[in-house]
Amino acid sequence: MAITDILSAKDIESALSSCQADDSFNYKSFFSMVGLSSKTPDQIKKVFGILDKDKSGFIEEEELQLFLKSFSSNARVLTSAETKAFLAAGDTDGDGKIGVEEFQSLVKA
Repeated sequence: MAITDILSAKDIESALSSCQADDSFNYKSFFSMVGLSSKTPDQIKKVFGILDKDKSGFIEEEELQLFLKSFSSNARVLTSAETKAFLAAGDTDGDGKIGVEEFQSLVKA
């Protein structure tokens, strides 16, 4: 499954262009711009599955750093500060990774 099966390519392009500069990524505005925050829990779960590259059931720090590249291969990687802030926002149980329920809560925040 491709991410464009769930989200529009135009919305993805627009959301990615809004955070091209280092340290300009904001997960709340990105989720809104890309249209993810208006999707159903099942659709959000499918996007989580795409982002979970190693299929561990969690999105770990390395996968978060490559978050934008999951939407477009020519997107930038997140900076260390952006990655750590994103992980801190999503990791509500403190295990150092984001599970599917945590991701759904983060998207809807």
